[in-house]
Amino acid sequence: MTEDSVRPERRAVTTAGAPAPIGGYSQGIAAGPYLFTSGFGPQDPVTGELGETVQEQTRQVLANLSALLATDGLTLDDVVKATVHLQDVHRDFAGFDQVYREHFTDPRPVRTTVGSELMGILVEIDVVALRRNT
Repeated sequence: MTEDSVRPERRAVTTAGAPAPIGGYSQGIAAGPYLFTSGFGPQDPVTGELGETVQEQTRQVLANLSALLATDGLTLDDVVKATVHLQDVHRDFAGFDQVYREHFTDPRPVRTTVGSELMGILVEIDVVALRRNT
């Protein structure tokens, strides 16, 4: 058996339904049964507009993530891990968490939420999703 025959498939996953990368990275990478996403911000992929509240921005981030997941036949129900960056954890956690809970069903993914300098946005989320049929 060669080394290549035991390596999981690795391929880029992209969609026009989410903002394009602004740097040297992919929107998502499928590796074996997993899809790893970049951190998505709250930009509307068509207009580039941002919501004003953390609730509006969280809804858009989850819509952007959903668009990428759908490109690979996945949904938010397939997410097993989320990493969340909030510009102001103390101010925005409750509003973010309210919207997040509306989009994920039990058992909800494991999650890490941290405060970060986000360059003009309130929330950024990346996820890992598991393809269950492989």
